[in-house]
Amino acid sequence: MTDPNVPGSEPAPHVTSAPPQTLVRSPLSDGEWQRMHPLSPLLRGGLVLLVIVGVVVANLRDRLLGVVLPWLSSDFDRYDNYDSSNDPIDYVIAHNLYLVAILVVFGVIALLMLGFYVSWRFHTFRITHDDVEVRSGILFRTQRRAPLDRVQGVNLTRPMVARLFGLAKLEVVGAGMDSNVKLEYLSTVNAETVRADILRLASGQQLAETAEARASASGSRVSALSTTMSREITSLIEGPEAPVAEPESVVDIPVVRIVVSHMVSPSTVFVLIMGVAIVIGVSLGYTWLLLGFIPAFLGLGAYWVSSILRSLRYSIAPTPDGARITFGLLTTITETIPPGRVHALEVAQPILWRPFGWWAVKLNRLSGRSASDTTTDQFTTVLPVGTAADVERVLRLMQPAVPEMEWPLIVQEGMFGPLEHDSFTTTPKRAWWIRPLSWKRNGFRLTDDLLLLRRGTIWRNLSILPLARLQSFALHQGPFDRKSRVASAHAHVVTGPVSAHLAAVDRDAALAMLTDVAAGTVRAAASDHSHRWAHIEEANHSDDAEGRDDAIAVIDGKSGEPETAWPAHPKETE
Repeated sequence: MTDPNVPGSEPAPHVTSAPPQTLVRSPLSDGEWQRMHPLSPLLRGGLVLLVIVGVVVANLRDRLLGVVLPWLSSDFDRYDNYDSSNDPIDYVIAHNLYLVAILVVFGVIALLMLGFYVSWRFHTFRITHDDVEVRSGILFRTQRRAPLDRVQGVNLTRPMVARLFGLAKLEVVGAGMDSNVKLEYLSTVNAETVRADILRLASGQQLAETAEARASASGSRVSALSTTMSREITSLIEGPEAPVAEPESVVDIPVVRIVVSHMVSPSTVFVLIMGVAIVIGVSLGYTWLLLGFIPAFLGLGAYWVSSILRSLRYSIAPTPDGARITFGLLTTITETIPPGRVHALEVAQPILWRPFGWWAVKLNRLSGRSASDTTTDQFTTVLPVGTAADVERVLRLMQPAVPEMEWPLIVQEGMFGPLEHDSFTTTPKRAWWIRPLSWKRNGFRLTDDLLLLRRGTIWRNLSILPLARLQSFALHQGPFDRKSRVASAHAHVVTGPVSAHLAAVDRDAALAMLTDVAAGTVRAAASDHSHRWAHIEEANHSDDAEGRDDAIAVIDGKSGEPETAWPAHPKETE
């Protein structure tokens, strides 16, 4: 194969690991090196050039007005008396070198365009059956690779300027620190198709088809020919790429709710209290307090605007590859979180949201970003603000393997508990002084799939930890804990906003929890196959096909389709 980045290079023999053609839909996913969209260099580096030009023009606006409209400025009436030895613009004006200056400017633009073209030629990617690779750089070459079996998700981002050109960038989320692979930029249609191909390949479906092909290889050639003809006829009817409908969101967030939720946040209350204190201070003559209030007010305003714009157009919907979350008004981000990539969930309710019945959901996941990346937080929010019904729908999407009978207990007792006949193991009365306000609520509950940690009365929190994703589990006991015969439990998960700590647990209950969590984690990890979610989908389809007659007979003794496992849409429940 000839290297597309080296003109005239000799073909080098190699093995091309092309993905199975039955699993990919985009011609860019053929295992060969492909190039980004021709406008990619402009969006990646050209915008910086435009900003520089804007700054230069802004700084020279008075001079430009003097040249174009000399009667508006007395400084530009005479150019003969200027000292043109230090200022190149004065030198051009004094010696009437306008044509030379224009040619120089066009030459610089031509060099920049040539640099953009060479950068585009050297920026390539390919998708094989094992990984996604990206090569870039002219003098200093860089090659990044994301193994498909370590893909944590695929994010599709459409910045405001890129949307004007119909472009989007893909970010393949890896498992390590600073391990993401970015495809900047592709057309929106190609980006959507390539993302679907990557998720399909990462789901393990190609392994299932390989096993199926091996099993069918021993069959007759007539059967193989019949299967091939059937598939090709179907493709002729449906087209090379059957249209994929946009999944409908299971949660609708009104704009008023988003705005009000930011207005009643604790940070807003703090700023208001500080504002009252500053007004009182200024009235007493301490005017220097304004210097501290104005930056805080501007910072809060910028945070409000960015948070509100980021939360607009929010949607979350089930797809075969996991939960699809879309958010953002100016810059639209669509991320797909595959099953088994959720390491922890947290449902939280500040006290100011309690009269409205609002909650927020965050998660811990491997983001593949560096520690200095400030955009990591926006990818940890699953539900910015929603009702209890919204929270249940979101949790069902994040943890689809949880049995149906568990959800009422998780939502009612976990979020609103303690209730009568509460199933959570709470802090004993003798240790009330450790958690004086929340000792009746502070507790845990262990199921076959999850470890639930319930905390807080003023700020309600419910941490949901999948046992199959726990890294380790520890108990801690200080001198005061030993005196009260309690211990603190800490589950170790990947870094994120979710806290997996619970204090003031009865010592005997903590020791029993340590044993049960260890056994449950081993059992859950052994039976978990969500990292290859295609096998789970096939098993579910097989179970549905085998048990359809029984399911029909169970529903009120009437024939018909069984109810869907997904929660109803909010509009339908209302």
